Amino acid sequence: MTDITTKTCDVAVIGGGPSGLSAAITLKQAGVKSVVVLDREAVAGGIPRHCGHPPFGLAEFKRILTGPEYAKRIVKKAQQEGVEIALKTTVVLLEKQGRLTLVSPDGTSQLLAKRVLLATGTRETPRSARFVSGNRPIGICNTGALQSMVYLKNMVPFRSPLVVGTEIVSFSALMTCKKAGIKPVAMIEQNTRPSVQWPVYYAASFFGVPLRRKTRIVEIIGGNRVESVIIAGGNGKEEKIPCDGVLFTGLFTPESSLARMSHLALDPDTGCPLVDNNGRCSDPVYFAAGNVIFQPVKVAGKCWQSGIRIARAIVDDLSG
Repeated sequence: MTDITTKTCDVAVIGGGPSGLSAAITLKQAGVKSVVVLDREAVAGGIPRHCGHPPFGLAEFKRILTGPEYAKRIVKKAQQEGVEIALKTTVVLLEKQGRLTLVSPDGTSQLLAKRVLLATGTRETPRSARFVSGNRPIGICNTGALQSMVYLKNMVPFRSPLVVGTEIVSFSALMTCKKAGIKPVAMIEQNTRPSVQWPVYYAASFFGVPLRRKTRIVEIIGGNRVESVIIAGGNGKEEKIPCDGVLFTGLFTPESSLARMSHLALDPDTGCPLVDNNGRCSDPVYFAAGNVIFQPVKVAGKCWQSGIRIARAIVDDLSG
C-alpha cells in the first residue's frame, strides 16, 4: 500500500471565488506565512469567470469590470501576495485538527492546516430538486451552465428557451441570452410578483421577454431535444408552449456538502455550517465565509468583504 503524502500549511482556503481569494489576500497581507487556496476548477475566480457582463469590481478596484475581467484581477492579486493556488484539487473529507483529504490529477493526498476556511459558495437548484416531471431531453440547464457554455466554450445550448425564475441571477441569464442571440419565449414566476422587482421586471420588458407571474412549469416535453413545456397559471389552467430549452435560474442553496459529510454542526434552517459572529464553526479550527453561510445569496462584492472580515478573525485567532 502506498503511503498518502501529507503536507502542512498555516491556513487552507477551500474555494477560489471572491470570498476565498479575498480572505487569502488578507491573510498574506497580515503576515500569515503559508496560505493555500484549494479549487476544484481548472481556473480560479469562482462564478464571475463566466459572467461576461458588468458590473463587478467597483468596490474592490474602483472601476466597473465584466465578470471574467474581475476574476482575472482577483486571481492575479492573490498570486502577487504570494498565495498558493492549487487547481483541479477537490477536498473530499474534513477531519478534526484541520486534516483535509484531497484528490487531484496527482492522486490522493492530505493537507494539515492550523486553520481551515470554507468558502465553497452556493449553487442553483437543479431540475431534479424542483420536482419538474417529463422526459430528459437536451436543452435543460441552469444559469451557471449556460454562462459557462456561452462565455467559456463558445456554445449555444438553445435558441428559444423558457426561463424559470425572477431573481438577480435571472437578469444575468437574460444578459447572457442577448449576447448569444438567444430569444426566450417567456420568463415565468410562480409567485404574484418577481423575486426581485428591479431589475428583472424592467429587464424582461427591455429584452422583449414576456413575464408571466403566478405561473409554474408542470412538464417538459421532448424526445432528443426539448420541444415544448406545459405551464399552469394561478387558476390551474394548463397551457402548452413551444420552445427548444428550459433555463432554470436561482433558488440558490449553500454548497455545504463537505460540511454535511463532516463533524461540523449545521444550521437547521439553512443547511449552512453553523458559525458564530466571527465565522467560526463548531470545530474552532474551521471557519466559513461568503455564500456558503449567506442567506439569501450575496453578490461578489459582498462575498469579497465577507472574506476580508473572516480572515481578520483568523489572524487574531492564530495570534492568540
